[in-house]
Amino acid sequence: MSDTTTPVADPAAPLPADLADERLVKEKGLVGLVQASWHRIRGGELGSLPVIVGLIVISLVFYAQDATFLSSRTLVNITLFAAPLGIIAIGVVLVLLLGEIDLSVGSVSGLSAAVMAVLLTRQDQSLLVSILAALGVGLVIGVVYGLLYTRVGVPSFVITLAGLLGFLGLQLVVLGDQGTINLPSNSALLEFARASFLSPLASYVLVLVVSVLYALSQVLRIRRRVAADLSAPSYLGVAIRAGLMAVGLGYLAYYLNIDRGIGYLFLLFVVLVVVMDLVLRRTRWGRHVYAVGGNEEAARRSGIKVNFIYTSVFALTGFFSALGGILAAAQLTSVSQASGGTDTNLTAIAAAVIGGTSLFGGRGTAYAALLGIIVLQSIQTGLNVIGVDSSVRYMVTGAVLLLAVSIDSVSRRARTSSGRG
Repeated sequence: MSDTTTPVADPAAPLPADLADERLVKEKGLVGLVQASWHRIRGGELGSLPVIVGLIVISLVFYAQDATFLSSRTLVNITLFAAPLGIIAIGVVLVLLLGEIDLSVGSVSGLSAAVMAVLLTRQDQSLLVSILAALGVGLVIGVVYGLLYTRVGVPSFVITLAGLLGFLGLQLVVLGDQGTINLPSNSALLEFARASFLSPLASYVLVLVVSVLYALSQVLRIRRRVAADLSAPSYLGVAIRAGLMAVGLGYLAYYLNIDRGIGYLFLLFVVLVVVMDLVLRRTRWGRHVYAVGGNEEAARRSGIKVNFIYTSVFALTGFFSALGGILAAAQLTSVSQASGGTDTNLTAIAAAVIGGTSLFGGRGTAYAALLGIIVLQSIQTGLNVIGVDSSVRYMVTGAVLLLAVSIDSVSRRARTSSGRG
């Protein structure tokens, strides 16, 4: 007769990090939530904290110089002007997740906007056809990049640097001798980008819907994990987070409504960020993107179609570049030889990195584009409000970018030493 014993868990053994954090929330409520957040920070899981702290510091500094910086009108302008570049930054986030780079997002955005403007004003095409053609240009360019990278083996740095120069020249050819094309003042595209805002009631309803959907999604996540016999967040923690979200977003909507409110353009940007975040976290394609960015060889051996992942990501980066260029042109009401200039490249890439996307690949979310571009647009707006020369903006942006990369490197080492990443 064999002597079998049932293993007994050692009560002194440490709990896994996520389970320990959730136990704190269950036992201590809001205080436990704060303690759990602190434990993750000490382990190098900084998340969006550096960006949020940065925004607070930026706001306080500029508010001390000029109180109008935090006025409703200024904040509405920040959201509107951040959206086109933020959409381009979404594509940059995707390519950075693979550990690659696209230096031509500005040139692609300018070329796409030029194609749209020429078709709309000189070829008498409809607005829909013009926009679809411009988006198609971005997609095709991205696919070509992907094929050159996967089939020919040219580094992405070289491909996109060549694209930066080549598409800038092609943009000049498309625009022709005139150089600048003014978009029709009665265009629905201009109305959407410049003068369309949610009503106050619609904005509050939107906040309520977003908060409820967040709570429901977290409840379903808890049930799935419990059914799979995995550690799960507490319902109390979900309720606290959903409540804080509702209060925070509700006050933001109220404050923006003092001026013009939430613009349709900014709302489109946020929707794109949310959709891409869900795609990255909840779909097989998204998980494969993180896998390839984390370790390409391991991903290839596990059966992931690595070449398809690279090509699709470059294609999406081109698409978002084209869309951002179109909306930027609508915001400025014209397309010129300066559209999508060097500043566009630098700002979009800096926004993705400052928002928390790792240059080492495999880490980051679509929300990095939103957070990063808000930081950069706040800096630019604040410097303009206090009347500082534009040269200072480049120096400040460079310093913030260096700080963001340094924080990423330090947190990466902290995660490695603590065994959490």
